[in-house]
Amino acid sequence: MNGRNELPAAAEEQVRYATWLQWSGWIGLLSLVGTFLLYATGMLAPVISFEQLPHVWSLSAAQLLHETGQSPGWAWLRLLDRGDVLNLVGIALLASCSAAPLLAVVPIYLRRGDRVFAILCLLQVAVLVLAASGVVNAGH
Repeated sequence: MNGRNELPAAAEEQVRYATWLQWSGWIGLLSLVGTFLLYATGMLAPVISFEQLPHVWSLSAAQLLHETGQSPGWAWLRLLDRGDVLNLVGIALLASCSAAPLLAVVPIYLRRGDRVFAILCLLQVAVLVLAASGVVNAGH
């Protein structure tokens, strides 16, 4: 070092993970903004009209589902043509944006022979997928 506070060079897997995380985060954020604009401008009809919103805000999740005729879990995917439901795509993307970077670094670890790190990355993605699937249900 020459007296300045220099940072060590980042490892290849750190750069790849950070790059993929940055891009997946931007994609999630842009999808949130885009889908909200479709909803707010009325380009896509909502399941719950703007006039109904003050009423449904006070309902429990079970009551909301009952009053709007929706189903719990992944049933929202059938309603992606509705503006208020389409917003969930951006939320889902942001919630899962760490999966793609984890998968992106697996080849680096395998090429280096770091099988433990590769397996840990794959296990983390498996846990994310399992949690999102709804197969494991804790609580109510």
